[in-house]
Amino acid sequence: MTSVNCQNAALVPSVARWLELIRAEYREMPCLSLTKPQMQRLWGLDSYICDALVEALLAAEVLRPSGTAYVAVTRGR
Repeated sequence: MTSVNCQNAALVPSVARWLELIRAEYREMPCLSLTKPQMQRLWGLDSYICDALVEALLAAEVLRPSGTAYVAVTRGR
């Protein structure tokens, strides 16, 4: 049973990998503005995981809210 769980876990990107993927998307498209439902569809996330990732990115000052969407924090501009 444990080996099945380990194999499945290997297929699911880690939180750190998801955070880097989302950061990269926002770096590549600085004007990107996504709502949580759009993020869920784009990256195939469930609402719980999406909420946790968004909260982490807000805390790290990678994203900021803009109305109901989230945009990249711009520095030095």
